[in-house]
Amino acid sequence: MGRWPTAIQALMWSGASGLIFVVLNALMRQLSLELSAFQTQFLRYLMGLLVMLPLMLRSGLADLRPVSLRGQFLRGAVHTLGLLVWFAAVPHITLADTTVIGFTTPIFIMLGAALFLSEPMRGSRWVAAGLGMTGVLIVVGPRLTGEGGIHLLVMLMSAPIYAVSFLMTKALTRYERPSVIVLWQAITVTLLSLPFALTDWQWPSLAQWGGFVVCGMLGSGGHYCLTRSYASADISATQSIKFLDLVWAAAIGWLIFGDALSQWTVVGGLVICASTVWIARREARAAT
Repeated sequence: MGRWPTAIQALMWSGASGLIFVVLNALMRQLSLELSAFQTQFLRYLMGLLVMLPLMLRSGLADLRPVSLRGQFLRGAVHTLGLLVWFAAVPHITLADTTVIGFTTPIFIMLGAALFLSEPMRGSRWVAAGLGMTGVLIVVGPRLTGEGGIHLLVMLMSAPIYAVSFLMTKALTRYERPSVIVLWQAITVTLLSLPFALTDWQWPSLAQWGGFVVCGMLGSGGHYCLTRSYASADISATQSIKFLDLVWAAAIGWLIFGDALSQWTVVGGLVICASTVWIARREARAAT
């Protein structure tokens, strides 16, 4: 891969991260159908922490101490809330719908940056936000009165919560190193998720423990690929390949869960993706 142009490398790393995260979501959905959703959340982050910790400890404990422990726990609390909402809905909706609704998080981040970080909200950003919300209505609207309508709305609620978490992460990067933020996210989410997991605890089988170990490795691998893609090119240059996430989700959802792909999911997902890619490219041109 080192001989290929950096733009191609970035797209391949980004595509790999998308595939890994879709597989991760599929595995977590399956585990949440077998165990309680909140226990699944706790064990997924516990295993992610155990996978990550040996690598982090090589640099020494002093390098892992955060500048603001309070800031890390506040961010962890918000992210835990988003996860609680996400995991409450994920057993009840298709993998493709989960992926499409996840596309809205960048739109909420953009709006939140304007409201809380005083970033300028140019006309193009309002257009992108409007298109993104239109895509959400296309996906969710026709099914609000159906059996899964409430679960789609619950899943949608997780997107702005995740956006707040990512905005808090941006604020933390002003004085914390990325490795410290990643480690303390795993620590805080694991600790804060434990009480919810204990409310309906049942001991996982050996196969389920193996599944959670795989979840931990997939999570670390996905974030590694995403980081490599950002290091190879501008974020905006990697956004176009995010369309593939919906393809992966539809294929895996059909093969594993027998999910039928709704035409509204396809149309809405394309509208949301198009708005995200368009604003990313506009922002890249504005920055040059």
